Amino acid sequence: MLRLENISLSVGDEQNGLREILNNITLEFESGRLYAITGPNGGGKTSLAKVIMGIYSVSSGKISFKGEDITNASVTERANKGISYAFQQPPRFKGLQIFDLLQIAQPGIDSISLRKNLRDVGLCPEDYQERDVGSGLSGGEMKRIEIAQILARNSSLSIFDEPEAGVDLWTIQKILSIIINRYKQHRDMAAIMITHNEKLLPICDEIIVLEEGMVKQQGTASEVWPSIKFDIQCKMRDLCQAEV
Repeated sequence: MLRLENISLSVGDEQNGLREILNNITLEFESGRLYAITGPNGGGKTSLAKVIMGIYSVSSGKISFKGEDITNASVTERANKGISYAFQQPPRFKGLQIFDLLQIAQPGIDSISLRKNLRDVGLCPEDYQERDVGSGLSGGEMKRIEIAQILARNSSLSIFDEPEAGVDLWTIQKILSIIINRYKQHRDMAAIMITHNEKLLPICDEIIVLEEGMVKQQGTASEVWPSIKFDIQCKMRDLCQAEV
């Protein structure tokens, strides 16, 4: 479905110096599979996701989607071709209602589907569908709304950047279950999850470990998870202690 060939990304300029974010990455993502991208902070995970979506333009390399070269395609063009992206920190749109956002995601969506999408991410339709997508919503609420948008789009390839960030434990377990079931049941779809979630990583079809802008490990969950399990669990414990 998606192929990245020798992708590199640098920021800055020749006068002030270039900083390499991604270094010669080659990856292939197949339909019917759930992928996890993990690794230390600053390793290039979100940058890679934004390269796939077209938010960042590559310095070199080629991106193909369903056999078509999309290296120079815009964000809108990629979205129209069937790629969706859920931000780690979703943007806000003051003046738009949640109902409007889901209509944009799936034009003509019926009320039953709209309400189901909101319920699936732990939001009561009666309380939320007419709310303004502005500063009155918490970060966790915005995360749920954006995931509801992605699910409504039924895109061929969906990218979720840390879907668990800012969401309570009960809700994230439900959301992850929905995502897993959606993309494992639909063989013409695929999902990429940027995550450190120790419950999610072992059940993904493939894990990609990104560090210092390069692929350090790649393989099935059974191949990769045992070697990264200790570091991930330590990171999660540190995060929990910091929150307390």
